Amino acid sequence: MALVERSASDLASAIAARDLAPSEVMAAYLAQIRAVNPGLNAIVSLRDADVLMAEARRLDDAPHAGWLHGMPFAVKDLVATKGLRTTWGSAIYADHVPGKDDLLAERMRAAGAIFIGKTNVPEWGQGSNSFNPVFGATLNPYDRSRTAGGSSGGAAAALAARMVPVADGSDMMGSLRNPAAFCNVYGFRPTWGLVPGDAEGDTFMATLATEGPMGRTVEDVAHLLTVQAGENPAVPFGRAGTDFAAQLTMNPKGKRIGWLGDWGGAYALEPGILSLCESALRLFEGMGCVVDPIPPPFPAEKLWHAWVTLRAMLNAGGKRDLYDDPAKRAKTKPETLWEIEQGLHLSAAQVHAASVIRSRWYAQAARLFETHDYLIMPSAQVWPFPVEWRWPQSINGVTMDTYHRWMEVVVPVSLIGLPALNIPIGFGANGLPMGMQIIARTGADASVLAMGQSWHLATDWPGRKPPVAEEGGALAGTGAAL
Repeated sequence: MALVERSASDLASAIAARDLAPSEVMAAYLAQIRAVNPGLNAIVSLRDADVLMAEARRLDDAPHAGWLHGMPFAVKDLVATKGLRTTWGSAIYADHVPGKDDLLAERMRAAGAIFIGKTNVPEWGQGSNSFNPVFGATLNPYDRSRTAGGSSGGAAAALAARMVPVADGSDMMGSLRNPAAFCNVYGFRPTWGLVPGDAEGDTFMATLATEGPMGRTVEDVAHLLTVQAGENPAVPFGRAGTDFAAQLTMNPKGKRIGWLGDWGGAYALEPGILSLCESALRLFEGMGCVVDPIPPPFPAEKLWHAWVTLRAMLNAGGKRDLYDDPAKRAKTKPETLWEIEQGLHLSAAQVHAASVIRSRWYAQAARLFETHDYLIMPSAQVWPFPVEWRWPQSINGVTMDTYHRWMEVVVPVSLIGLPALNIPIGFGANGLPMGMQIIARTGADASVLAMGQSWHLATDWPGRKPPVAEEGGALAGTGAAL
């Protein structure tokens, strides 16, 4: 088996046992990147190959640093990396080189990762289509006319195309789940607080977004989460980490799954998505799980109202400088400016009312988990769409009234910080991938991953390689620019 086909866990074990040298792994992945990345535009700010090979050779005989020892790693371009260009997809920061790592990068580097470059994102991570004015668009490895999703689109595409063994992502509104579904890989949004952020800006109210792991196997996801997780004493609401990879064995027989579907018709879905999910649920039943269709547990419109209110409040606070500075404003995407403008006009009473809705939904979700081990929903409402679209304008004739309404299906999880794993569930009649979310109560991250592992052992959908990974050196061209 080619090195780029082996799981990150397999590579890590072989490197630790000195059966495989980091320089061998680096050479294999750099060759794959040379062959495949020009046709996908998933990895950006790629470092010089000779420098990377020299770094890998220095680690061949060095003391073992951790699970990522000597592994080539492309960090999401929303994470600051010391000495490595970080742009947030913004023309304002097109040439920005940070002087220090963000905490997430620091933890992955300390575990032995060799940072080879960054993975592409939408500007400021907003919108589930990874294009920006600095690097252009990332294309879907399964159909290069389609988007890879976002905001972790570059990471998902790079994983699927075998250009990286494992990847980091982040998720406010589905950014670990949507691109994973669109690219046939796993993306895990952990319980909020398990993977902490840096002690910058507001750390008490900003509890909607989190970073997390992505991989082609659940074992890889669990290992990377172990590296990423653990309290940061400088920020509140932290959670202790654990060895998640050691807790993947479980018997799914008798586990109760609540199937939420399209939330009683509240979420418009393109044809074929629900039926593919229902086929996957039958496989869970074949594994011994009990699947119960359950009615909408909370009004969808109230969840949406709370979501857009709190999201706008955070964007207006955290990105106000982009709006107030005319030069920066001219270089900022309209969707981000819209978010800021929505937040600027909010009152304290409106924010409080949104937080009350959020609190009530959290309590209701807790009651659901008294009778069900997991909840399951689709990970996206549309199939991967044409990459030249900024966002889907309608679904089945239903107009999307904002640039992100078409991703409303991820909001119930994001609003209250539940752990959720996108699992690949196969391909539609159109040949495009799709996934669905396994969701559990707060803190049940190991349980979600264990159920995901049972699914992976029964299916291994990521083993179905995209055509782009097979074509290799036949690829030509660059990522589309929007």
